[in-house]
Amino acid sequence: MTNPAADAQLLGAGAVRQLADQLGVRPAKRWGQNFVVDANTVRRIVRLAGVGPDDVALEIGPGLGSLTLGLLETGARVVAVEIDATLADALTGTVADRYPAATRQLTVVTGDALRLVDLPLDPDTFVANLPYNVAVPVLLHLLAEFPTLDRGLVMVQWEVAERLAAPPGSRTYGVPSVKAAWYADVTQQGRVSRTVFWPVPNVDSGLVGFRRHPPPQTTASRVDVFACIDAAFAQRRKSLRSALARWAGSVDAADAALRAAGVDPSVRGERLDISVFAAIAEHRPAASR
Repeated sequence: MTNPAADAQLLGAGAVRQLADQLGVRPAKRWGQNFVVDANTVRRIVRLAGVGPDDVALEIGPGLGSLTLGLLETGARVVAVEIDATLADALTGTVADRYPAATRQLTVVTGDALRLVDLPLDPDTFVANLPYNVAVPVLLHLLAEFPTLDRGLVMVQWEVAERLAAPPGSRTYGVPSVKAAWYADVTQQGRVSRTVFWPVPNVDSGLVGFRRHPPPQTTASRVDVFACIDAAFAQRRKSLRSALARWAGSVDAADAALRAAGVDPSVRGERLDISVFAAIAEHRPAASR
C-alpha cells in the first residue's frame, strides 16, 4: 500500500553519486557503507517487509536515503539511525527535496546502533540494509533492546543470511542461528545482486525476514543460555561434554547437566535447537555461574 500523496522520487545511481559529491562523502569501509542505487530493489524490500501506513519502521544505516524514501512512500513513520553525522544531517533535506509530503513522518537519530537503548518512537518493524561487518550484533542487540519490534526484513551478506536462517543440523547452523531463534522465526527471502550497490561489494547479499515469537520457556536467563551457546560452538568438532566443560566447571559437571536436560553428552552443538540449549542452561551448576 502506498501513500495517497505523490510517489517519492527514489534514488538511482546518478542521484546517489550526485548527493555524495555534494556532501563530500565517500563510502566508508569502517562502517561497511554500500549504498543501494536501484529503485526496484528498494521497492522489492519494502514490499517483502510488508510495511504500511500504521507502522513505525526502524531503519539502521540509512546512508543517503535510498531505502528511507521507499519506506516513507508507504505512509509509515520512519526512525532512521545513522552513525555518520554528515549523512544524518543531510537526510532530512534529501527527503524534503524528493518527497516533501513525508517530511513529518521521518525522525533522524545520530548514533551507533550497537549502543541504542531508547528511541523517540516505539518501532514495530525493522527494515534495513545492514553493514556487513556488524549485521548480526546489530540485529541481536535491537531484538533484545526493543521488544516492540515484532517483525522485519534486513539485507545482509549472503553467507550471513544463510547462517541466520539455518536450521539445526545444517552446514551453516551456528551461533547466529541459535541466538536469533531465541527471539524470532527467521527465514531467507531471496538474493540481491551486488550490482545494485555503490560501491559494488565483492560478495552477494541476501534478504532475511523475521517474526518475533516468545522465547523458550525456561528458568535460565537469556544471558546464561547465550553463554551455553557460545561455549558449545567455540569448539564445534568436540562433543558437548567436552565443549561445555569450562562453561559447566568440569567435564563431569557438563556431563551431568546434559544428562539432566535429556541430552546425549556425545552429541555436538549443531544438532540442537534453542529450546534444548535453554534446557541445558537450566542445569548449569550454580558454582560455575
